Amino acid sequence: MNSDEQQIRQLIATWMTASKAGDTATVLTLMTDDVVFLRPGHPPMIGKQAFAAAATPPPGTPAPKVDGTCDIQEIQVLGDLAYIWTNLSITITPAGAATPIRRAGHTLTIFKKQDGHWLLARDANLLAPA
Repeated sequence: MNSDEQQIRQLIATWMTASKAGDTATVLTLMTDDVVFLRPGHPPMIGKQAFAAAATPPPGTPAPKVDGTCDIQEIQVLGDLAYIWTNLSITITPAGAATPIRRAGHTLTIFKKQDGHWLLARDANLLAPA
């Protein structure tokens, strides 16, 4: 496994760990400013600020609990761009909710190497209720 692939795998591991811990600040460091998230049934979420707003609960509201697994199926590195496709399974339990929300499916993600670091630039997920 080459260094770029190891760095991308580490980025995914850090993203998952930070998400489970509710550490949005760390997740934000793992993406480009102009990141785009394509989500089924929703308009594209464009930009780091849009992600931050969506990931931040309203004042006085506890953050939801997040758990999940990400099984990387393929990584291809092409210079300063790379892509992966994964099987992703996420469980989100909103504060005070008895029933968690489960989603699972595939993702296709594009990374850019900036200043020697890989960052998530584009993400298309096909997560559906599990």
